[in-house]
Amino acid sequence: MYDEILSLTLEEGKKEHKHYLYLGLKRLFDILLSEVMIILLLPVFLIVSILIKLDSKGPVFLKQTRIGKNGRPIKIYKFRSMVDHAEDVLETMMKNDPKIYEEYTTNKKLKNDPRVTRIGKIIRKTSIDELPQLLNIFNGDMTFVGPRPYLPREQMDMGGYYNYIIKMTPGLTGLWQVSGRSDCGFKDRLKLDAKYYHNRSLKNDLKIMFQTISVVVIGKGAK
Repeated sequence: MYDEILSLTLEEGKKEHKHYLYLGLKRLFDILLSEVMIILLLPVFLIVSILIKLDSKGPVFLKQTRIGKNGRPIKIYKFRSMVDHAEDVLETMMKNDPKIYEEYTTNKKLKNDPRVTRIGKIIRKTSIDELPQLLNIFNGDMTFVGPRPYLPREQMDMGGYYNYIIKMTPGLTGLWQVSGRSDCGFKDRLKLDAKYYHNRSLKNDLKIMFQTISVVVIGKGAK
């Protein structure tokens, strides 16, 4: 009996050590790669910023509150791809159009969102709108591969998946992004993020990153 308990304790210790090693290497990778990418992509940041200002009124960057690790609120950054005050516009649309209300309530997004600007359509299709999140990754609020950074208002619809998702740092990309992106419904995204939780490893993270490059190049599932 004692030998069995000792064996289980040692096994748990090995798993915990392996987990912390994984997190440490993952964080080191995040810091180094995000720093290099921020420097290399500075010209892209400048060009996109100018195009956004020329296309529509409003700020270049969008700052949103999302659910971070352990349920802590974090601020994430994106290039603005919608009209200014898009959240207020959405509330008005949902009040005036039952179909829009039903679609957004079900999927937490609109397939053909009229709030998206002309430049917004391009940068969303190519995922360029996500590039400012490299700053979030460098600061440690996000990671390259992880669950979707969910909105606080979505928590009530996440059910038991919430407890798995908040154990992880939100990611710039993840399993759901390489499994259909906008073609995935809200519940499907939750299931894929929970699946990622149970299969986290450096090998799987690298696999998802390479798959993300392929998905972005062909623009599959991007809206």
